[in-house]
Parts: sequence; C-alpha cells; structure tokens
Amino acid sequence: MQSLFQDFWIHGAMPIQLLLVLVFTFFLYVGGNYLLKKKFGKGVPQFGQAVLIWVGAYFILGYVIVPPIPATLLYTFMGLITIVLFLLLSSTEASWQEFKRPIVDTVTGATPVYRSVRTATFVTLPLIFGFGTYDFVKPKFEEPIELRIVHPAPPQSITVHNRNFTLQTAQNPFRVDDEGNYLEVGHESKYFDNNPFAPDAPKFMQYVREGGAIFFQNCHFCHGDNLEGRGMFAFAFNPIPANFSDPGTLAQVQETFVFWRVSKGGPGLPREGFPWASAMPPWEQHLTTDEMWKVIMFEYWHTGFYPRSWD
Repeated sequence: MQSLFQDFWIHGAMPIQLLLVLVFTFFLYVGGNYLLKKKFGKGVPQFGQAVLIWVGAYFILGYVIVPPIPATLLYTFMGLITIVLFLLLSSTEASWQEFKRPIVDTVTGATPVYRSVRTATFVTLPLIFGFGTYDFVKPKFEEPIELRIVHPAPPQSITVHNRNFTLQTAQNPFRVDDEGNYLEVGHESKYFDNNPFAPDAPKFMQYVREGGAIFFQNCHFCHGDNLEGRGMFAFAFNPIPANFSDPGTLAQVQETFVFWRVSKGGPGLPREGFPWASAMPPWEQHLTTDEMWKVIMFEYWHTGFYPRSWD
C-alpha cells in the first residue's frame, strides 16, 4: 500500500507535507462531524471518535509515511496516542461516561443488539489471540529470505546534493594539518588529546569542534553522548543504533563508507543490509555535505579510531 504514496513525498519537504496531511485529516474529521450534527442532529459518539482517531493515526504512521517507520517506533507512537486519547476522554465526567457507555452496554448485554456484539466479540477475540500465539511459537523451518550483513558493500559512487562522489577516491576535505594540507590517515593521533575549544586550536580541531556541535544537535539522541549507541531514543529501535566506540564499527570502514551511510541512511542500504534494519534517516535531507564530513571527523576523533585506508 505504501507504493501508492511513494510519489507523494518530496525529499526534504516531508515534515511540512506530514503536517499538511495531519491538518487535512483534522479538518476532514471536524467537517464530517459537523455535517452529521447538522443533518441528523447527532455527531459521532465519543467511542466512535476515539476509534476513528486511533485507526487514522495507525493508517498514517503505518501506510502513508514513506519510507515506513520501524515497527518498534510505530508501536511506541501508537501507545502514546492511546494514552493521550484516554486522557482526553477522561478529562470530564460527561465525556468519560459517554465513551464507556457502549462498552458497559455490550458487557452487560443491555439490548439484543449489544448481546449479539458481546457474543461475537467474546468468540472472535480468543480465536484471534489464539491463532496469533500459535503462529508466533510455531517452529519455522524455512531458511531466512536474506541474511543481514553488518557492513554491506557500498556502491562505487553516490550523488549528494547534486555532486558525485567516487567512494574509493573521495577524501574528507576537512582532514587537514596545521598548514592546511591533507592529513593522511593515521597521522591524526597527535590531535587526539587536544582541546577542541582551545583559543589556539588548529584547523583540524576547529573542524572537530564544529562536527561535535552538529552531532549533539542531531545525532546524540540515538547514538548517545559517548557514541556508544545508547541514546535516549536508542531502545525504541531494533536493532539499536550503531555503537561507534566498538572497534567493529568505525575502525573497520573508510571515511567515505561512513559518508555514504550517513548521507543515505537506512533507505539507502542495499538488499543484503536489510534496508529497514536501520532507522537512520538520510541526513543529506537535513545537513549540508560539509556538515556531514565534519560530523564524521568528530566521530573518529572522539572514539580515537582511525578510518581504514587503501595503504
């Protein structure tokens, strides 16, 4: 179903578009309720309103947004929406009584119709939960469709902000020594103990400082203050964000590999990388090319690792 909305989204404008979708949905709901009251003298009851809002939110988050958000994040959002709905419905005694009236009438069988609904509900729900439990615990013998690769093979080149980068030969333009010349990989160790906030910080450290500011404005929420993949939002994802302090991550790849992963995010992964196993957004939609290179500088400096090189 998401393919129906694939062409709707414009790169870089998704937040505004999503806001417009929510505003349109809100006015559609309010307008529909107003017309019902005007024509029939009665709008959608509180219970029906809650169900419509919940189903609408699930449809937008689960099927309208492209690329799809991770299931764990979807469940987190729906849980929050459920809590907010209950808070709103219980804000006044009148609205709470109106909301729970059809539930109480169904449980008590107040009318023949409610008794029929109760019977159908009490028969159907156990069957659904039973089938779901059976399907979950049933042994599955088929081999997985694909195997996830931690460091999937990067493409030969990528285009970021209308500029083409050949990953095998591209270089971080901010990897410079005190004279402004390109600093070969492995020679940056002399800066590892330097203070990036020192008034006389060399160019290398100035770029590290700028990259750190960008990291803490955008990335630390998931990757954590110490780059260990334990940020405040980390456990909303499965798998959790990469642990850059692990020598099996940054130290195993080139800077251009990191640039590819940062710029293209989870949607840019090849099939063997399980595209939706990474919830990282394509940061090229939010950061400039220079900002992404500086963040990479900061990540390597902070962890004390060297990027891999061809030498």
